[in-house]
Amino acid sequence: MSLKEDWSASTYLRFEDERTRPAADLLARVPLTEAKRVFDLGCGPGNSTELLKARFPGAEIAGVDSSPDMLASARKRLPDVDFIEGDIATWTPERAPDVIFANAALQWLGEHETLFPRLLKLLAPGGALAVQMPDNLSEPSHAAMREVARDGAWAERLAGSTTARTEILSGEAYFDLLAPYASQVDVWRTTYLHPLDGAEAIATWLKATGLRPFLDPLDETERERFLALYTERIRAFYPERATGKALLRFPRLFIVALRK
Repeated sequence: MSLKEDWSASTYLRFEDERTRPAADLLARVPLTEAKRVFDLGCGPGNSTELLKARFPGAEIAGVDSSPDMLASARKRLPDVDFIEGDIATWTPERAPDVIFANAALQWLGEHETLFPRLLKLLAPGGALAVQMPDNLSEPSHAAMREVARDGAWAERLAGSTTARTEILSGEAYFDLLAPYASQVDVWRTTYLHPLDGAEAIATWLKATGLRPFLDPLDETERERFLALYTERIRAFYPERATGKALLRFPRLFIVALRK
């Protein structure tokens, strides 16, 4: 993924509880009781790394991310953890880890047919690969991004933004990719319904992640216009409920595989 501007830790963490919940659900299904070396790929501001530190208090834990702003936030949060600036697409550990954890990160990378078996084979025998990826490109929240990108004067500049993320594979496909090298593969899909403060809050949530490829090529005035058009377009799909909250439907795919 190539994005013009750095990721914003503060924007990302406005919805910290909602973003951390899938990481906690993923970690709960990792069957290891102890680990010596743990890596958090695409660690962001350290919210998922904090879970790993609590789960494996005696382990050497490191987070890897390409965003200086995210890493600065993570180091402030967890000063005793090693955070490394690097490209998770080409990351290779010096020694085989017991856990490779990737929460909402690998969906930005391509070539999953080779990436996932490679990550699993990097583990020590019996080690766990734990991955969670948003599976929401067909949801109205993301279809509206592509529609607004095509409809505006920015259509030519944003032509590549519509493919910044490609559809992830099916759960069955990931099972088949990992099973030859695994003693156990657990794949499941969960759809969260996050209660947020209307379409504006949904747009703010996605401004930190899915909307970035669309907003980064634009100047400040265009960004405001894009966000306004996007917010109005999604409003009909996410009406306010009786509580005054709009429910953001958010499907996610989870994978836990143990290396043979």
